[in-house]
Amino acid sequence: MSELALTILSETADDAQAIERLHERTFGPGRYARTAFRIREGRSHALDLSFTARIGTLLVGSVRLTPICIGDTPALLLGPLTVEPPFRSRGIGRTLIERALRDAKAKGHKLVVLVGDEPFYGKIGFKRVPKGQMKMPGPVDPGRLLVNELVPGAAEGVKGLIRPDWEDSVPSS
Repeated sequence: MSELALTILSETADDAQAIERLHERTFGPGRYARTAFRIREGRSHALDLSFTARIGTLLVGSVRLTPICIGDTPALLLGPLTVEPPFRSRGIGRTLIERALRDAKAKGHKLVVLVGDEPFYGKIGFKRVPKGQMKMPGPVDPGRLLVNELVPGAAEGVKGLIRPDWEDSVPSS
């Protein structure tokens, strides 16, 4: 079987329904109870930092970044990252993350956090958050709370509760 060409594209508003169906298939209804989902709930992800993976016209993966704060420090929350099961273990997730991180860094962002498996995300530059430095507002295994410093040393001295980005949550007048 020949390899099919993968295309990474910026997410558009037109992708929302297909991405939601992908999330339903890969995460199921339990996704709504997860702490990271609760932080993102009712907030807009950064469309300019969110990407889709396609093979031809078929959407096979998606990654989103959402503005958050850690204490008073602006940061981004990575996720959800999802890839259709038949297309996993082909580097699509890693390619999506690398693109999102590269664009976030180019736009001046310094920190990205996520809840995930260190063996996978560690290969992309994420490391475990030191105990007690950052806290999610709900149950999360502290060993799965990871940070990527887009700027070396950016996490030094950053501590506190991870919460939705204040400016994003303030209604405009």
